[in-house]
Order: sequence, then C-alpha cells, then structure tokens
Amino acid sequence: MEVLRSSLGFLPRTALVAGARSYRYADVLSAAVTTCRQLESRRATQPGSNAGGTAAQDAGPRVALMADPGAAYVAGAYGTWLHGGITVPLCLTHPDRELQYVLEDAEVSSVLVSERHADRMAALAQPFGAEVLLVETQPQQEAGQPVDKGQAEELQREVGHRLEGRGGGEGALIIYTSGTTGRPKGALHTHGSLAAQVDTLCEAWAWQQADRILHCLPLHHVHGIVNALLCPLSTGACAEMLPKFSPREVWQHLQRKEDAVTVFMGVPTMYSHLLTWRDNHMDAKQQAAAAAAARRLRLTVSGSAACPGPIMQRWEELSGNKLLERYGMTETGMILGNPYSGERRPETVGQPFEGVQVRLANADGSDAGAGPGELRVKSPQLFKQYWRRPEATAEAFDEQDFFLTGDTGIIEGGYYKLLGRTSVDIIKHGGYKISALHIESALLEHPALAEVAVLGLPDEVYGERIAAVAALKNGGSLTLQELRAFASASLPAYQLPAELKVVPAIPRNAMGKVNKKELRKQLFPSD
Repeated sequence: MEVLRSSLGFLPRTALVAGARSYRYADVLSAAVTTCRQLESRRATQPGSNAGGTAAQDAGPRVALMADPGAAYVAGAYGTWLHGGITVPLCLTHPDRELQYVLEDAEVSSVLVSERHADRMAALAQPFGAEVLLVETQPQQEAGQPVDKGQAEELQREVGHRLEGRGGGEGALIIYTSGTTGRPKGALHTHGSLAAQVDTLCEAWAWQQADRILHCLPLHHVHGIVNALLCPLSTGACAEMLPKFSPREVWQHLQRKEDAVTVFMGVPTMYSHLLTWRDNHMDAKQQAAAAAAARRLRLTVSGSAACPGPIMQRWEELSGNKLLERYGMTETGMILGNPYSGERRPETVGQPFEGVQVRLANADGSDAGAGPGELRVKSPQLFKQYWRRPEATAEAFDEQDFFLTGDTGIIEGGYYKLLGRTSVDIIKHGGYKISALHIESALLEHPALAEVAVLGLPDEVYGERIAAVAALKNGGSLTLQELRAFASASLPAYQLPAELKVVPAIPRNAMGKVNKKELRKQLFPSD
C-alpha cells in the first residue's frame, strides 16, 4: 500500500508509457479507483470467500489480473488493493490449462482483464463462478500536464480514505512459482513484505524521479512486478512498457536521446539476444549508436538465472559497465546483490542487501561456514505462506525461521557465488560435487555455441555422469570430442561432458530459466 500512498505525491508526473499512450500518476490512480468501484459493485460475496471457497476467512478476495503491460495492469493491481483484495497476476502466454489451475487454486472471485483477453478469460472463469471485468483506463495525457485541483483533491480524499487503518500484514499478491518441483505453488506476499522489498531496492539501486526504465519483463514474477515496476512507481519515475521483449525494439528505444532510458533489467538470454542482434543485424554506424546507447544507461541488472561469464564480459566491453547481477526468489524477493557503487564481481551474486540475514547450511541444518551449503534467508521481505499449503509452508523454513532456498552456494572473499539448484545443478560425480553452472560458463566460450545446459545423468560407476545439451549458432557444427578438447583448457578432466545432445533451441520459461528435470526426461528418457 506504500506505493499507492507515495503515488499521491507525484500526480502530474508521467508514470507509464505504453504504445502511443502516456499516463500520469493521477490517471493511473483514477483508473484504480474506478476499478475498485467496479469490484465493489459487481461482487456480493464477502471478502475472503467465493463460490465453494475453502481459503482462510481473514484473507481478502483474490482477484486475478490478465492485462497487457501498461495502465490496465497497474490500475488492476492498484484497484484490487484499494478494494482490500489480493492480486493474482496471470501469465499472458500460459495455455488455458495452466490458467485454469491458478484460477481454481487461488479461489479467485473476479478476473480483471484488458480488452483483448476478455473473451478468453470469460470462458475460463465461468466454471469457477468468477466475474470478468474490463479495466477502464484514462485517455492519453501529455507528460507533465497539470492535474485539475478538484481531481487532485478527490484522489487524495478517495485513496487516503480507503487506505486509512490498513496494515502491512494484509495479503497483497499471490505469485505462482515456476513449478520445477511439482505443480506451481502460490506464494502469498503481504503489503509489508512488498514494501520491504521496494524500500531495499530503491535504496540499493539509487532509484530517483528522473529515472526511466524500459520494461519488457513478464508481469507475473517478482523480477517484473517488484524490481522493474513497483520500484520506479514508488519514487515518481517512469516505466516505459513494451508488450514483449524484442532485441530490435529494445535497441530502438535505448538509442532514443529524448526522454532517454536510464535503467534496463533483463534475464541473461535477453542480453545475449541484444548482443547477437547488434553483431548480426547492424552496420558499423548502427553498432556505434548502440554502444553509445548502452553507455548512457546508469543501471543494467541481470537476474532470474545465472549470467554466463562470456555474456557479462561482452556487455562490459560494449557499455563500459558491468552488469549488476543479483539473486532472489519468488518467496524472498531480492536478497543478494552486487553493489551499485563498488566492485561487481563476475559470476557472483554479491552480498546480502540491508536487513537481510543469510547463512549457508549443511543438510542437517548445521552451519556450513563459507560453504558449500544451502543458502538460507531471514528477512521482512519474505512471503507469508504458500496459499492453501500449510505443510509445504512449514517444510520451507528451518527451526530458526530461515527460509530454505534449495540453492547451493559458497562465499569467496565476502561475495556469494551460486553453484546451482541443489537438486539439479549440483552433479555428484566420482566423489566430487560439481557445479553445472560453472561447466556451462566454460563451455559457452566455444564460438559455435549459442546456449548450453549441463545435466547430471545416473551412472553406475561414477554416480552421475555429465551431459551437455547445446544449441549452436547459425551454420555451426560441433562434436563431443571437439567440445571436450576445447573445454579441457579451462576444466579438469572430471568436469568434461561425457555426452552431447545438439538441439535447435533449449526450451526456457518466461523468465529464461531451464527446467532441467523436464529436459532430462525429454532428451534422456532411458536414464
């Protein structure tokens, strides 16, 4: 709710740009109030329940949000919060079956949509008794146009009244996990945990009113919602929204000198595509303009997956600055990060943010010192619970109330380095514990490789043997022997791949992550 309160201080400023439209903070809040009134007038059931619902009665109504990036999305989320509800953002690219799962699991009472999703969601929501409401947004306004005194007074009164007496412990957001270890779970964040995340990042990354972020991340994950949207909106900055990531369009926007972009956030594959597009689709003059645009950015953040060393190096050569790599999860928000001002160490995720406690633990919960050990975290940023899963919630915390991330890490010189998911990225080979991420980074140095995923496969002699799944650059070719010979210059013999599968492209989810368990089932069914 703090982001709503802060918005009242920025009413004339431009909050969002989407397509050919710009929206002031006043326009977004007006649309949010309208949405809130829609929810109030169209729903007769009491907060915390719906037709046949079984959720806790102290929770607000769950309101799903299926909206394109822009004013409709923000007005939908804000309007839900003004209504006292919990926003459940949906993935625009998920198939119907996955959307139905979320609607049912979250027990939604309403679905807010932008126009192009209305018919689809009406058909999906009908079996669950949820109403579908179209989010109404204000027409285009010129940047900086004064806000009518009457409108400003009405917004101050209306928003202030609805937020009066509201506490940080109320539910705000249910974000569904990627589902790499079973069906996705809904992580419930409170207004307090969101405020803690936003405050931490705004301070750590020096957000300011003059900033303008180019936003092309999915809006159903923490990266896109908190890091790249709520942070700028809480400081009076502007979020310029793209409907999806396109390297050509991103370069076009970054090269604009008027209303220049100052911040960009992406996953490693986005930076890889930006670099490849510049190499393959720009002439020398255009490449120089792209490099100048990259150098104008004050902050470029990479996350959601480990960024391979070669990508980090190439971006630094282009922009003159290292990517700021950080680490977080759906349940925790951002907990580790390289410094904004200070040394950024490649292939590390930095140090704990202010107010975040981190420890490395052995399997029995004992202190692992500098590691390797499981990363465990305690912070006001943490989620409250997995929705409708009390047993899973209890199992996610240790006896000291630290959240178990399931990621293995080490500390080198005060900086944390991730070795990967304990279950899929730590390969146990002949008594060694090997980081698949480390091998991937070394293999990606090969000029024929576009991307690679390293897996552990069952082996009677060694416990697990190393397999590489690779996608090649256009016209490239590669054999296992060639790859092993190349990698032997940087990897010991026991870390070299024993198998190689070449595929057209490695499947990834919306956040650029590879589901290695699923990949192993598809490509190595006999193992």
